[in-house]
Amino acid sequence: MSKMRYVILQHADQLEFVEMPSDYAYQLSALNLRLNKEIDKLTADIVPALPRAIAECDQLDLLEERYVITQGLAYINDLEKSFAAVKEEHYPLIALLTEIRALQAQLEQWYEEEEITLQHPL
Repeated sequence: MSKMRYVILQHADQLEFVEMPSDYAYQLSALNLRLNKEIDKLTADIVPALPRAIAECDQLDLLEERYVITQGLAYINDLEKSFAAVKEEHYPLIALLTEIRALQAQLEQWYEEEEITLQHPL
């Protein structure tokens, strides 16, 4: 099984933990920083609430039951849905959606390859 990495996100006083393939965790963190930088430029009436990436780590043991670990592809799918729902057709929304969808496609391929590897080990 491939090595995983965790991206820790904070929204107000809430924390969210996203499990990512280690090769893609940095991309999620960088995407999050870019989204936070550009989100204020959106002129739509309703803009998605966006947490901030605050840390990455290789191992994570949650000690409180109220916290859960979200799978990376599930997180990116929810993120894509929330930005796709924004009623705006101008920069930066189109550019942001393109970046989200690029990472989404990479993760979909990674999970497909990982599933094939698990079903047919060498």
